[in-house]
Amino acid sequence: MASALKLKKITLSDIRFLYELLSERESKIFISHKGMPTWEEHVKFVKSKPYSKWYIIIHEDKKIGTVSLTFENEVGIFIKKGIQGRGIGSCALKMLIEKNPNLRYLANINPKNKESIKFFKKNGFKLIQYTYEITNSNKK
Repeated sequence: MASALKLKKITLSDIRFLYELLSERESKIFISHKGMPTWEEHVKFVKSKPYSKWYIIIHEDKKIGTVSLTFENEVGIFIKKGIQGRGIGSCALKMLIEKNPNLRYLANINPKNKESIKFFKKNGFKLIQYTYEITNSNKK
């Protein structure tokens, strides 16, 4: 599997694929926003170069997911539905770490996203904190 897997840096030609992939995510996946952005918001986000490293995961010449690393070394990964659970994410995570050696990596996960929690635990990540927030809309 790993030998057939490649990581390719994101380019503007990947915007449509990224949007299609984003539309597959369930709301429980999101931790940084509450829903699907508009096309215009998505294009603006991609063009802003929001991550330190951002790759398309390619398997047998097909785009099948993304893996990213924020400027704070937070890992993000998403594999297309229908091919999840085949070890692709673990291989892509290993490749990301090999390409970008750091002392520490983090994964911010929505507590409702049990599959992601299981994935990162299986790949050696350990729980270090729960984070809470209050916004003006939470105040009564």
